Amino acid sequence: MGITLRPLTAAVGAEISGVDLARLSDHDFLAIERAWHEHAALLFRGQTLSDDDLLAFSRRFGELDPPPNQERGRISPPGYPDVYVVSNVLDQNGDPIGALGAGEASWHTDMSYLDTPPDASMLYALEIPPSGGNTWFVGMQAACAALPAELRKKIEGRRIKHDGTYNSGGYLRKGVTPTDDPHAAPGAWHPAILKHPANGRPTLYLGRRRNSYVEGYSAAESAKMLDEVWAHTTQPRFLYEHTWRLGDLLLWDNRSTMHRRDPFDGAARRIMHRTQIKGTVKPIAFGVAA
Repeated sequence: MGITLRPLTAAVGAEISGVDLARLSDHDFLAIERAWHEHAALLFRGQTLSDDDLLAFSRRFGELDPPPNQERGRISPPGYPDVYVVSNVLDQNGDPIGALGAGEASWHTDMSYLDTPPDASMLYALEIPPSGGNTWFVGMQAACAALPAELRKKIEGRRIKHDGTYNSGGYLRKGVTPTDDPHAAPGAWHPAILKHPANGRPTLYLGRRRNSYVEGYSAAESAKMLDEVWAHTTQPRFLYEHTWRLGDLLLWDNRSTMHRRDPFDGAARRIMHRTQIKGTVKPIAFGVAA
């Protein structure tokens, strides 16, 4: 029957049906890649994937990044250093087999604190709790297009500091010195509004709120402006909430989405395997030639 596409919301996301990602033709992959550039986040239900299958599909998008440095360093399944485990489950020694625990994960863009952040991330559901742990996405291109003119004028052409001190769960990254000073925090400066390298559209690029700072303003001015931008960006009209099922795989574009996670019961089990596609170009401000 071939693959079919159903938009999840007007602002972000589409569900792709009629495809087995472990047995994917070149023709279907090109259709998936086009849909990814158009909708920024893609959902594939009912997949049965080994780590080898997950890696093979991921590598069709490009070279892979190693897992990020989280509160316990970089945690991967044995023999699969390019797969990152997101889990609250404990091993026989009482240590977590993955990162981020069972708490809330705040809005963020994956590893935007790097000079060349990853292009994309994938998350595959192996075990899920009975409730909670939903993942939310923001369509950053839709939010950018709807920015009030005065607010856009204040941030356009400016850069924002992206902090690498804490991860999205609020944990201090292993080996990093804690700080609440955006100027002292590790991280990178990126355009507040970037040009998407694949579709050419303007997209807001915020990273995460903690230790964020807009260049050219006082600390108070920057904080006030960021509060306004974040309040605009996280309006319900720009969001998609994903309720997980076993076998779900989500692929998202880190250049044109942000995401967060709801907390869940820590006594329940949640195991996800994640991969990350290495960035191909540094973020470029919209209106600036590549």
